[in-house]
Amino acid sequence: MGNAKQAIADGKTLLGIEFGSTRIKAVLTDMDNNPIAQGSHSWENRLEDGIWTYTLDDIWGGLKDCYKNLMEDVERQYGEKLTKVGAMGFSAMMHGYMAFDKDDNLLVPFRTWRNTITEKASDELTEIFGYHIPQRWSIAHLYQAMLNGEEHVKNVAFFTTLAGYIHWQLTGEKVLGVGDASGMFPIDSATCDYNEKMVGQFDKLAAEKGYSFKLRDIIPKSLPAGADGGKLTAEGAKKLDPTGTLEAGIPVCPPEGDAGTGMVATNSVGVRTGNISAGTSVFSMVVLEHDLSKAYPELDLVTTPSGEQVAMVHCNNCTSDLNAYVGLFREFAKATGNDIDDDTLYGTLYKKAMEGDADCGGLLAYNYFSGESITGFNEGRPLFVRRPDAKMNLANFMRTHLYTALGALKVGNDILMKEENVKADFFFGQGGFFKIRGVGDRVMAAALDTPIKLMETAGEGGPWGQAILAGFMLNKENGETLEQYLNNKVFKGGKVETFEPVAEDVKGFDEFMKDYKAGLEIERAAVNSLN
Repeated sequence: MGNAKQAIADGKTLLGIEFGSTRIKAVLTDMDNNPIAQGSHSWENRLEDGIWTYTLDDIWGGLKDCYKNLMEDVERQYGEKLTKVGAMGFSAMMHGYMAFDKDDNLLVPFRTWRNTITEKASDELTEIFGYHIPQRWSIAHLYQAMLNGEEHVKNVAFFTTLAGYIHWQLTGEKVLGVGDASGMFPIDSATCDYNEKMVGQFDKLAAEKGYSFKLRDIIPKSLPAGADGGKLTAEGAKKLDPTGTLEAGIPVCPPEGDAGTGMVATNSVGVRTGNISAGTSVFSMVVLEHDLSKAYPELDLVTTPSGEQVAMVHCNNCTSDLNAYVGLFREFAKATGNDIDDDTLYGTLYKKAMEGDADCGGLLAYNYFSGESITGFNEGRPLFVRRPDAKMNLANFMRTHLYTALGALKVGNDILMKEENVKADFFFGQGGFFKIRGVGDRVMAAALDTPIKLMETAGEGGPWGQAILAGFMLNKENGETLEQYLNNKVFKGGKVETFEPVAEDVKGFDEFMKDYKAGLEIERAAVNSLN
């Protein structure tokens, strides 16, 4: 505690703040990357006029509250005021669309990654580029607005991601880390910059539709990990900390997406390393040792924070439906006079699931709170079905919802591993799905038939990864790569738990997936009938 107190007093700390789907979290570390304080703020996206969004009030109110809670945690633990840090960084859920005019006014409500409203743009750009452009990518949102003839497009002077927006407002710099930039527009890994040929193709499309802007004039500059992202301005410091305690001038690293910070937080930036983040949404990533043979609509190509190509399987839905059912059991418990804490409730139900049949006994569910492009859905309806002769019990019911949380993820990874022969020696896991050890890791190992590794620090997640990136910018040696920095200065000697796939689980998951794929028409009927 004494060392941490002195580090805070001297400003020899690192700060990472990440905007997740349901929580904004801040992690403060010492210069050895050990977490010493944290703050958070819970929030939820809202569906307004058919668009999943967060308002600017949500964004700034949430950031200020998160930082306020961090300051209070620092003062409570160490009796110190947080006046300065050595370096900081901001990260957020990737993709989406925040467009601004020349006076910096937001032109339309923030369109988040969760929206599946850009199918035509996605298809056309994929065909033109010969490179898969998912619906949630920022360029798909811009192009769809162009196809729609939306009035605001002619006034777009700048568009960016949520992380890019926060960084811009706090530093004045219109930049992005290359990992986050790779979710806006395709990246050339050789240059860590946008693909020049595709930039030209897009500019031609825009001109043909009567728009005078050039893409490079309205998109953030792409920066690799370790680059100078600017400094916290006086106005930015006031936006983050209205009390005026935080000093301006703090170095800020390039803003990253949650995929990139997840790779960093799990030391998954080297070739054949894999990373999975599983919470409200779920995505897996493998750093590639060879190019894919063709473009697949189920697979995204993004990059590590240092620009290496990564194959990503991204699914919009993971634990939301599972959490809803856990909430139902919580409500039942309260009705019987039992107030059960979350750790006990989740632990009991998740561990019970491991007593169920490996194939879930004929039960089936779809966790589609929103659309799921991997399986071809623009909208979703959470659904649970069973045959009359299915083995309906609590263990199978919970196991079914753990399995279906990964159903779409398995569809995408089967393409990657079985058709493209991509190899992952292991996947590091992080996120709420892995909260109960021996359950989330076991189910994930069965789904991917690959060892799953968990680390003690992975629970700190993305904001810790962003704090590490801030430290890399500040402390890297000449010529030192991000992979070297992580291996030698962050994760050396760290405790790691590994769960190997269980043959019976792997076979059972494969059997479950036969029903999952066959039953997609049931889900489609539910979407069409339940409006």
